[in-house]
Amino acid sequence: MKKLFLFIPLLLVIFCSWQQPKTLKGKWQFVSGVYNGKKDTATTEYTLRRNYDKDHFEAFITEPGEKPVKYQAGDYTLQGDTCLETETFSTQPSNLTHKTIHYYIQLRHDTLILSGKLPTGMEVEEYWKKIK
Repeated sequence: MKKLFLFIPLLLVIFCSWQQPKTLKGKWQFVSGVYNGKKDTATTEYTLRRNYDKDHFEAFITEPGEKPVKYQAGDYTLQGDTCLETETFSTQPSNLTHKTIHYYIQLRHDTLILSGKLPTGMEVEEYWKKIK
């Protein structure tokens, strides 16, 4: 019985640390990613941030001493552990504009994990940390 009382709090910690978000609302900064199995970490030359409201997102790149520049925007919806994201604006020519990407999402403490397969075939897993 004593072991059971020790085991239950451990399960609660595990289940509470991996949550499905109800909204992505807020500001998130890119930390790292895995692209077709190759790890990539955030550079110190600039930061990538995403701002989410209830239904939309905007992505910005910021170089030290410069104002943020919007490079991407779009719409999103959450359905359980899936985020459906549709890019509606990109400063660069993009194969993703007006295509809906299905991401599997997880929230671990203050880190959002987006993983899925892009229309180009690239497998992605990105880690975004919530900015206070």
